[in-house]
Amino acid sequence: MKEKQKENNIDKYLNLGHTEAENHAKTQQEVFKKNTAGTSEVTREIAEFFKTNFIGFAWHYLKSRFGKRHPYQFYPTNGESGVFQLESVKPNSEEITIALLSDWASDTLESDQVGEVVKNNIPDYTIHLGDVYFVGTYFEMEANFTAPYASWYFGESGSLALSGNHEMYSNGNAYFKHLLPAMYVKEAGVRKSQKAGFFCLENEYWRVIGLDTGYNSVEKPFLEIIKPPDCHLRKEQIDWLKNEVKLGDINDNRGIIILTHHPYISAFREAYQVPGEQLQQIFGDTPKEIIWFWGHDHRLVHYKFGSNGSGPQVYGRCIGHGGLPVETEAPESIIDRQKIDLYDQRIRKKVGRYTIGYNGFVLLKLDNNKARAIYKDLEGADVAVENWQINKENGQLRHELESYLPEMADIVNSRP
Repeated sequence: MKEKQKENNIDKYLNLGHTEAENHAKTQQEVFKKNTAGTSEVTREIAEFFKTNFIGFAWHYLKSRFGKRHPYQFYPTNGESGVFQLESVKPNSEEITIALLSDWASDTLESDQVGEVVKNNIPDYTIHLGDVYFVGTYFEMEANFTAPYASWYFGESGSLALSGNHEMYSNGNAYFKHLLPAMYVKEAGVRKSQKAGFFCLENEYWRVIGLDTGYNSVEKPFLEIIKPPDCHLRKEQIDWLKNEVKLGDINDNRGIIILTHHPYISAFREAYQVPGEQLQQIFGDTPKEIIWFWGHDHRLVHYKFGSNGSGPQVYGRCIGHGGLPVETEAPESIIDRQKIDLYDQRIRKKVGRYTIGYNGFVLLKLDNNKARAIYKDLEGADVAVENWQINKENGQLRHELESYLPEMADIVNSRP
């Protein structure tokens, strides 16, 4: 088996910039280091990179960032609707287990550790909520997901991937051409590859709907800096939600669990209210309570039940702590801490002036009308556990916070 050829160090993501240019520079730096492995020429800082390999960076940026985005792929296609039945691999079991990870694809020791904990829990499905670092190139997809040494765990019933903004920094080419063909869902023993950046997994009680906010997270270079994109859902996706998922059916009271990369609510930087408002337009006047998981912010945060703009009321959970350095700000530096219920600010280690928190993921268990979310860290500890029950008579959710580590205490008010 081919050995892993990488630094595998999370430190290279410290102070990671959020601009396309910075991430392209980081990617080309990794290519340069890989090509010069075993030589005396090693780059360690972005400043050094610009000095030693500026032409390489410029070529990479012009080649992959400029040009057209990969054509949008959507359901229905080739007779497939993108709506799949949830299935457990456990014999005679009603419980479905789904591992949810976001901002995990960093190819670091930490992401490997999280992947190992996922593997030990043997989930039926594994779902990545987006961001393959640095800019979603082919070799980054391979290193994280498809190479023999990659630590992504493919669920026996299915493995799926949403797009974040980083996949689109290379116009989505590697995401659509390389990653999606490796993703799949099994129905009645038949393996169906993922054809689009969105999907629905459902059973009698629940619908787990993955939405694509990544494709419209970039615009034309430079224009997107002046007018940042709002990550709205494309018309093809809206039509799919109406016609295939039938999200506006007032007689369907199953529980709705939404998955996106970009946050509907955030206390730290920009939130993206437009996708939520588009969902509410589909719901019409029917009030809906939703469980919504997202990433993008590199933290584990439980937001208070609420809405954004004219969007739906949600139990919002940020799980962007999969593989990047987990951010742990002091309460006074948070833009709107009144929105936060729980926030994992535990410090795992310090690197220079940076403090790094605990990476992890969510193990979601669906058992008839019950949904149980277990938030696990890279050491396998249960950070928090919460439960919902869906009332199929009226579509209302009943929520219970079962347990949490004391360090996750409410940063606004102390819990009793």
